[in-house]
Amino acid sequence: MNKLILLIFCTISAFAQASGVVQTKGDFIDKFRQLDEILPTPNRYRNAAGEPGVAYWQQQVDYKINVTLNEKKRALKAEQWITYHNNSPYSLRYLWLQLDQNRFKADSLAERSVEFGGLGRRGPSTKKVKGNSPAGISIAQLRRQQWLADNEPGYKILSVSDLNGKALKYTVVGTQMRIDLPTPLKHGEQTQFKMEYAYNILEENAVSARAGYEHFPDDARKGGNDIFLLAQWFPRLQAYSDYEAWHNKEFLGRGEFTLEFGNYEVNITVPADHIVSSTGVLQNPKDVLTKKQRDRLEKAKNAKRPVFIVTAEEALENEKAGTKKTKTWTFKADNVRDFAWASSRKFMWDAKGYKQGGDIAPLVMAMSFYPKEGGDLWKKYSTEAVVHTMEVYSRYSFDYPYPVAQSVNGPVGGMEYPMITFNGPRTTLQKDGSRTYTLAEKRFLIGVVIHEIGHIYFPMTVNSDERQWTWMDEGINSFLDGVAGREWDPDIPWGVEPRDIVDYMKSDIQVPIMTQSDSVLKLGPNAYTKPAAALNILREVILGRELFDFALKEFSQRWMFKRPTPADFFRTMEEASGVDLDWFWHGWFYTTDHVDISIDKVYKLRLDTKNPDIDFDRLRQEELDKPTSLFVERNKAEGKELWIDKNKDVQDFHDKNDRFTVTNKERNKYQQFLADLKDKEREALLRAIKEDKNYYVVDFSNLGGLVMPILLEVTYDNDEKELMHFPAETWRRSPHAVSKLIVTDRKIKSLTLDPQWETADVDIENNFYPRRFIPSRIEAFKDKKRKQMEYRDIMQDIKTKVKKPTKKLHKK
Repeated sequence: MNKLILLIFCTISAFAQASGVVQTKGDFIDKFRQLDEILPTPNRYRNAAGEPGVAYWQQQVDYKINVTLNEKKRALKAEQWITYHNNSPYSLRYLWLQLDQNRFKADSLAERSVEFGGLGRRGPSTKKVKGNSPAGISIAQLRRQQWLADNEPGYKILSVSDLNGKALKYTVVGTQMRIDLPTPLKHGEQTQFKMEYAYNILEENAVSARAGYEHFPDDARKGGNDIFLLAQWFPRLQAYSDYEAWHNKEFLGRGEFTLEFGNYEVNITVPADHIVSSTGVLQNPKDVLTKKQRDRLEKAKNAKRPVFIVTAEEALENEKAGTKKTKTWTFKADNVRDFAWASSRKFMWDAKGYKQGGDIAPLVMAMSFYPKEGGDLWKKYSTEAVVHTMEVYSRYSFDYPYPVAQSVNGPVGGMEYPMITFNGPRTTLQKDGSRTYTLAEKRFLIGVVIHEIGHIYFPMTVNSDERQWTWMDEGINSFLDGVAGREWDPDIPWGVEPRDIVDYMKSDIQVPIMTQSDSVLKLGPNAYTKPAAALNILREVILGRELFDFALKEFSQRWMFKRPTPADFFRTMEEASGVDLDWFWHGWFYTTDHVDISIDKVYKLRLDTKNPDIDFDRLRQEELDKPTSLFVERNKAEGKELWIDKNKDVQDFHDKNDRFTVTNKERNKYQQFLADLKDKEREALLRAIKEDKNYYVVDFSNLGGLVMPILLEVTYDNDEKELMHFPAETWRRSPHAVSKLIVTDRKIKSLTLDPQWETADVDIENNFYPRRFIPSRIEAFKDKKRKQMEYRDIMQDIKTKVKKPTKKLHKK
């Protein structure tokens, strides 16, 4: 090691030891350990690059269903023929089906396992005892209990047979049913069977079931009207995969669905005055639509703005009567993993053609179905938001793959199915007959339509396992709905920024993102916001947009109409971007560590030139710059005369030369030092002396445990700013604390970590050097008040007339 390197090394090492950066014996944690130790071993079905392997397979299930809606009894009755294609390399002796309506039976695992005060899909509905406080049950929970007690939910399985009418043996296990096959179903074979069943439709507002009916008692029709949203309505085959075989995880209500792709033909019989929205393409428009409606639908294909197929006036008139007649609507859908529909006489219906081009679906009909309660809010924004979603999502994944995309208003706040979504926001009827909505409701509608239509990409096309890994569809989709949303209006709070997750990440009610859905403590932050924020950071901070967008599109197109796992996503994003991201996946998805990087100390260094004529003057000035002793200052203020001033006739050599006086001895030593250096070393030192740069050592500590890039904004003494980006690998040998050397021509005035809040750092107060004043609680209160402003109904409040105060104003 040469002398110059040794000099610099010793100086920095001394600062490192002083700041506590040196690794303590035995406490090393490898934050960069390779994820392959956790992920499943690549194989012929799923390879090491994260793509489908050479022997990838998946099952196919086709359905033909005849279903009848009994409006009066609010019940469904159906018969269905199922064709199951065994594409796996294994023989199957039985088939498993999902009976999701059984989740609401009193003896179901879901109902029996609910904890008092536990977190439901919409949060806690009961109040736990805290200290001496009494327990409580909400009105909503009472209503739910009473509805389930007064009605009989769950399937009535009327028959299960082969196509010849021979009964098949079956066993019901909670929300699952096993059908025993007469002979094993071998690879490449298919089997067919028939089922007949019925069930009572749930009241969604009472039960919270993701589907059901909503009653409108104040409609003109005697007895009112209903909107029916039908999902999870037919027995569906469980998924059978290469990595889990049968996916028979019981439906408990939170973890959503894992399904197989297939082709559907569904005949839906409803009251003749109902309008039906459904997965698939309508096959018999002449039987169920008037000529005027069909003409309007044709016109909508080329319209700039949505065209009404059923107008508001027609829907309002339709509400008044009712009929005993029925119509059968026939829909076909190819290569979909599920099927849902909606029916009501209340619906107005608008449509607009989206010409996306390409070979998959050149023309997509974007459509919305909603009652008068939707009002102008839905007329203006629903279908437009459907189109906007497709325009944006297709740039980051693939062309929208189906011929229709629909948004339906009803009692469900937000749910997604192939080609159809259920969305909840509405207007408020005022006393003057007008309908208004708040800014919050407007933002909610736009946001939920984008989110739910986005789900037709993830997981309706990229078919991840929702029940096992909620984040794979909700997190990726929330990230993309944030992209689409901020291209709509960036002022709307989309909830996907890193700053939106900091409170959750520092809380004590976390579980890792990779936790199975039903065991997650707070589903929204865990499965939606945190993975979306993580992907936002990966795109904007770590990979950059070009690499990230290429990798995400590669993943989307690799797994279009296939079933990816988290390992496939992690591996594809690494393989396609060319960047090792194991540390990122492990920290963000497998731990509850959070981001909290602190600037602890900053040392200002100057180059020790060894030249006494330079260094001694500098040392003298540093001595003069030190604060004067308080004792000396007070003596001076009191006018006390110094001895040396009173006796100036008594002086010697040291009164004219201080300890920083340079002699030839030091100069000779310096010249010898230069002579002993190699030529390149001497050139480097003399150049450094000439340039006279500023050297700063900054000590950082990782208080949250999650390693992240260090984004450091440097403000110089002329107030110019520079952003320095130190990669996460800075922490690879010392995950607790690191020091960075900054060399600059200018003097540094201040330092700020993560100035734009890009990394989800939970404590920004230790991001400043020097430290700043902490904003007061008064300001925090004002911020909260500001956020509540969007919930005011100013569309209605603006009509308020100025009133004179009822009390007299007293002059001061």
